[in-house]
Amino acid sequence: MQITPNGHEPIVSPRIVVPGDKLNILGLDRAELKAAIAEIGVPEKQVKMRSSQVWHWVYHRGVTSFDDMSNVSKDVRAKLAEHFIIERPEIVEAQYSNDGTRKYLIRFADGNEAETVYIPEEDRGTLCISSQVGCTLNCKFCHTGTMRLVRNLTAAEIVAQMMIARDDLGEWESPTEGRRVTNIVMMGMGEPLYNFDNVKKALEIVMDEEGIQLSRRRITLSTSGVVPHMERCGQEIGVNLAVSLHAVRDDVRSEIMPINKKYGLDEVLKACANYPGAHNARRITFEYAMLKGVNDSDADARELVRLIRKYKLPAKVNLIPFNPWPGTVYECSEWDQIQRFSDIVYEGGISAPIRTPRGRDIMAACGQLKSASEKKSKAQLEREAAAAVSAEPHHTSTGLT
Repeated sequence: MQITPNGHEPIVSPRIVVPGDKLNILGLDRAELKAAIAEIGVPEKQVKMRSSQVWHWVYHRGVTSFDDMSNVSKDVRAKLAEHFIIERPEIVEAQYSNDGTRKYLIRFADGNEAETVYIPEEDRGTLCISSQVGCTLNCKFCHTGTMRLVRNLTAAEIVAQMMIARDDLGEWESPTEGRRVTNIVMMGMGEPLYNFDNVKKALEIVMDEEGIQLSRRRITLSTSGVVPHMERCGQEIGVNLAVSLHAVRDDVRSEIMPINKKYGLDEVLKACANYPGAHNARRITFEYAMLKGVNDSDADARELVRLIRKYKLPAKVNLIPFNPWPGTVYECSEWDQIQRFSDIVYEGGISAPIRTPRGRDIMAACGQLKSASEKKSKAQLEREAAAAVSAEPHHTSTGLT
C-alpha cells in the first residue's frame, strides 16, 4: 500500500448500494461493461456486440439515455434501462472567464466536490482534470494544498469531468471533428500518482479508439515527484510527463513542497531521466511557479540549466507567474525578472516560455483550484476586508492585497 508523505493513505469511499438501485455504467471499462451486460440476461451470443454498441453510444456519442441507442434492439434497450443508468455528477456552478476559460464545480454522489477547468487557446483547448478531492501534499503556494485530503476520485468521476466539459461545449454532435477539448492535463486538484489505478483506468477509457479517441500524445500527467510511480506511469499509461519542480535547491523545494523531504531533487531528476518514451520530440515539462524572492533569482535560473544538463534531460520549462489566492503569503515575481529568468534559461539552450495566466477572474488559474465548500469567494473576502477597513477609524490605508 502506498503511503502519502503525511502518512495518510487516500482511499475511495465505497459506493453505497441500495437494493434495487441501478448501476451507473459511466466509468466502466470494456471488461466491466461486458460483464454487467451479461449479468442482466442479454443472450450470450449478443453480449460482445451489445457491449460494443453501448460503449460507442456512451463514450463516442455522449448519450445519457438508452432510448437514443438506435442500433440496439428495443427489448435490449428496455433491459438496459431496467438495470442501468448513464449519469453525470451534478454541476454545482459553472463560471465563465472573460478570456474564455470555463470552470466547473462538480458535486459527486457522496456530496464531495472537485473543480475542472477548460482553457481555450488559438491552437488547442485544454481540459485540466482533478484526480482527488483535496490534496495530501500541502504545497505552500497552492490553494488546493490548503485543503485536507478527503479521498481519491474513482475512474468514473475522473472520466465524468471530460464528459461534462464536452456536454457544455456541445461536442457530441460531431465527436471527432472540430474538437474544442483537444488536450487533457491531469493538473487539477490532487496528486494523480497517488491515485494511480483510477487515473490509469480513466485515461484508458478516454484514449479508447472506439470512444472519446484522445491520443496519448495529447494527454499530460503532472506529478509533484512521486518517484516510485513515475516509471510505472510511462510504462503502463504512456502519456506525457510534467513535473512540478518549482525550486532548484533541496532546502527551498522542501520548504514550499514538503514531498521533497521524501523524494529529493536528485531522485526526482533521475526518475525523469529514466521516464519511458521521453526524448527530444517528446520532452518532459518542468512546471516552475515564479515566487518573488523565493525561487526567481538569476542564480536559480542558471542552476536550473545546470541541473537539466547534468541529468541529460529532454526537457522544457513552463514558467508560471504565481496566481494569488486569498490568504497566501507569496507574491508573483516582477514581470521583468520573470522575463530575465526565461532569457537565461533560453540562452542555456532550453525552452522556457512564460505561461499566460488564464481564468484569474474566476479563480481558475494554475494553483487556485479549491472546492467551493471549503472556500470563500475572492469577492466575498474582498468585501469583508473592505468592511474591516471602513470600520477602523484610525486605519488610513484602503489598499487590498
